[in-house]
Amino acid sequence: MGEDGGGPVFNVEGEDSGLLIGRSGETLRGLQFLVNFMANNQLGFRPDAIIDVGGYQERRKRSLQITARNVSLTVAQSGRSITLEAMSAYDRRLVHLALSDNPEVVTQSVGSGMDRKVVVSPADID
Repeated sequence: MGEDGGGPVFNVEGEDSGLLIGRSGETLRGLQFLVNFMANNQLGFRPDAIIDVGGYQERRKRSLQITARNVSLTVAQSGRSITLEAMSAYDRRLVHLALSDNPEVVTQSVGSGMDRKVVVSPADID
């Protein structure tokens, strides 16, 4: 089972396994989607399988959490909003979750499609 009590986790290792990751994990997310889609068709339920290549998923998660914290500090100190780079829905969710307990900032997603970004803004503290 996954670390969050979800489905199985498949760790892929080997030469050139980095090709499975793709740009910003796009290929890996696509592969994971296909595996879950095919499993759903065969099993009748979505197993929420996680596919990881060389620990990429955990490294990306930690990197986004660190970035989110650093941006939140800058936003809190400067009082100005910061817009992050465009990212996948999963990555945006990780940023929102990383900052959800921070009373000094609020987050929102803006844009559409592949250009959707997270904006970190100062919280209206009265």
